Parts: sequence; C-alpha cells; structure tokens
Amino acid sequence: MQHLQILPQELASRVVDTVKRYPDTATLFQDLINHIHTDSVETKGQTAPSKKRKLEVETSTTEQFDSIADISFSIPQRKKLKLEISRNVKIGAIRGTNNTTGEAEFGIPYADIDSCICLPVPEKAQPQYSFCVLPSSGDDQVLFTVPGTKIKPEAIDSEVSINPEESYKEAMIRILNKRLKRKVIEPDEKDFVSAMAQAHRKGEKAVHVKAFRGNKDGFLFFLPTGIIFAFKKPLLFYPFHTIASISYTSVLQRTFNLTITIYPSPTNTETHEIEFSMLDQADFAGIDPYIKRHGLQDASMAEQRRAQKYNVNGVKGEAGDAAHEGELEKAQREAEDMDDDDEDEEDDGNFDPGSEGESEGSGSGESSEEDENPDNRADANGNLVEDESGSEADGGEDGFR
Repeated sequence: MQHLQILPQELASRVVDTVKRYPDTATLFQDLINHIHTDSVETKGQTAPSKKRKLEVETSTTEQFDSIADISFSIPQRKKLKLEISRNVKIGAIRGTNNTTGEAEFGIPYADIDSCICLPVPEKAQPQYSFCVLPSSGDDQVLFTVPGTKIKPEAIDSEVSINPEESYKEAMIRILNKRLKRKVIEPDEKDFVSAMAQAHRKGEKAVHVKAFRGNKDGFLFFLPTGIIFAFKKPLLFYPFHTIASISYTSVLQRTFNLTITIYPSPTNTETHEIEFSMLDQADFAGIDPYIKRHGLQDASMAEQRRAQKYNVNGVKGEAGDAAHEGELEKAQREAEDMDDDDEDEEDDGNFDPGSEGESEGSGSGESSEEDENPDNRADANGNLVEDESGSEADGGEDGFR
C-alpha cells in the first residue's frame, strides 16, 4: 500500500493485518491513507494554530490597539504578554502578544465575547485583580491579572485618557467598557459579602467563598448577574438565566454543599446539577439572602429568568421571606441536637476526644440521620428532602463560558 509510512508503526501493522484478513477493505484503507497524505502535504509548514489564523484574518496589519505591557496571563497560557485591546469596536479583538516579537499568541474576537468579569484575587498580601473574558460558546477563555497599584504611564499605550492616579484595574475597566460596549461585571458588596475574615488583608471585606468542585479547589463569587467559580481552568460562569434552581446538600455542623441546577444550553429545557462542596457554614448567612433576593431557590421562576436574562428581579415580599427565614438553620440545629443526644448515650470506653466537631461527620460517635445519609438535602427554603439524583461527580465541567 502506498504512503503507509505516514502512519504510526503499530497502526500501519494493524491496517496490513486487517487487509490480509479482509481483502475487500484494501481500497477503503488506501483512500483514507491517500487523503491523510494529501492533507499533510498541503498544510506542511503551516504551524500556526487555527485560533491564531482566525485572529489574523479578523485583525489587519493596520489595526490599532490599546496596549499594556507585561501582563500576567493564566488562561489559555501561563505567560507574561502584552495585552492588546482593539480600537475597532466592530471587528476588533482582545489578544495577548509576545512582548519581544509582537506576534499574537492567542485572542478572542469581540463578536465572540459574552461577558467580561473583574474579580479580586483572594489570599494575596497585595491587591490583585483578575479579568475573566468569557466567550458565548466554546472554551476560548482568557484570564489575565493586573496589580492593584497605580498604573505606570510608560506601560500603557491608549487613546483613552488615563489618569496617572488611576490603578491598573480602573484603567482596564474604562478601556474595556469603551471597546466592548458593555460593562465589566464586578462583585457588589451590597449583594454579597463573606462572613470570613481575610487573613492576608485585614479590614478588607471578602466577596468570595472557598469551595470545591470535585477535587478542584477554587472560589465562588456571587455577582449581580450570576455565579462564577474561579480561577482554575475552565472558569465556570452561571448567569441567572441559565439557573433553574439552587439548593443545599450535605448540611453538616461546619460545612454544607451548594447544588446549582442549570440548563446546559440556552435552547435545552433539560436540567443538570453542579455541586460545589465544603462551603463554610458561616457564609450561609450571606449566601441564602442572595439566592432568595434573586429568586434562585424557586424553579418556577426559571423561565422568567431565561426570558429576562440579566435583568432579574426575584425579590419577594417581606412576608414571603419571613416564612422561610431560618428553616435551614433550624434543620441543622435539630441535627446537631440529635448528635448531642447520641453522644450522651455512648459508653465511656468508646469515647474519642478527637471526633468532636469534625466538619466531615467522621469519628467514632454516632451521627444524626441527616449526617449519615449524604443523599438527604435541604432545598434553598430549608426543607430537607431526599436526593434521588445523587451528587454530581467530578466529570465534565459544565458552565456557560
């Protein structure tokens, strides 16, 4: 067979063996090999990835950019590059280019951008801010980080007027707002503030919550337009119109899980559960009002959210809120009381002083029925119900990115 050498040796041997056993397949295999060979010859020497070729087509050599040098990128590459933001609002793009050669490493056209979110980076001694550029579909996300310090005039080239007293973050938001023709989304302390103190920057309020998605640790941010899990790849963003409902699961003494039921795509009416685990109980007091304020605990309002998209008004009356106030806390307190009763009945010889207060419900003492059965769940209104679908495994990452 011709051009058989273009195949890996093991695959070529399998093709030959198959042809010997089934001679009628020889023509089919030869056509396939000829096609692969022809394609490889035509594309020989073209090493640029398809994303870069697409970007070069959509941005001409005379394209003008606002640029900031030496910006730290994390997605899709961990690299310091020059950030370039096209001044052409119709066919422009955001891209990262090599500081030395000026060659574009990657980018995302404005037409493909769905959201741009600015988040404070947690657990840093000095303030830093990450910008998450999320596409309408696909995985072409861009994540870069800027310091919280004043911008260096020599580091930026922009026709947008920059105040020398501005920080990198402030200048970046003004530029992006102008070029993208949409506002950069930021956390709002009026919407959510964590009860946990920031050890690295005392006195500064935290707008994030630590959580796990499977075995990936990260941070949940409760934004005015949705919920995002950052900063591991891929970034998972759930705008309000993609959320069917939110409930609480695995409610323990110190931690609980948050389950977000989503529509996997804008046209899909079937739902899918995404579970985030090990949220601190101290943050429930901030998360629960946020969920109720936006009506996210109520699946009956999902269609209204999808229709209204970002302009959600899920606030209930005072009577409606009061009816559900404290029900999850009550369920948790009853579970803890059952734990205390069971522990009082233990024999002294079985007592393990290291088992008290374990957030995972481990130890030699008996635990309440709620803690023993991970399938028991509390919805966002505080009602404990049996989870028929089980917890989400750490499989594919689902989100509108």
